[in-house]
Amino acid sequence: MNKIYYLASCDTCRKIIKSLPQNHNLVFHDIKQDPITEAELEEMYKLSGSYEALFSKKAQLYKSMDLKNKALTEADFKKYILEHYTFLSRPVFIIDGKIYIGNSQQNILQVMKALEEK
Repeated sequence: MNKIYYLASCDTCRKIIKSLPQNHNLVFHDIKQDPITEAELEEMYKLSGSYEALFSKKAQLYKSMDLKNKALTEADFKKYILEHYTFLSRPVFIIDGKIYIGNSQQNILQVMKALEEK
């Protein structure tokens, strides 16, 4: 099952979703309305190889909690992502067993290519 984890209130996520090919066949998961489960995070971890790769250091909470001055471990990254949706770098796409994390232009181009190959 191909899936996108996103935040409906995020302008960047909405813009990316609008640009997806029409026949994308993705299951949409709004992480604010329906928080990710530990099992879902584990699946993302297996595909990405690290919780830090899934963690957003751009989140305002990251700055306000002064986390950049703390030595965070993989366990810390996992805990924060599960505690608050804003810590998940988004959007996260899982397409044909591959994970695409974040909204960099290169990443979104790879997502589009993967979806067009369907």
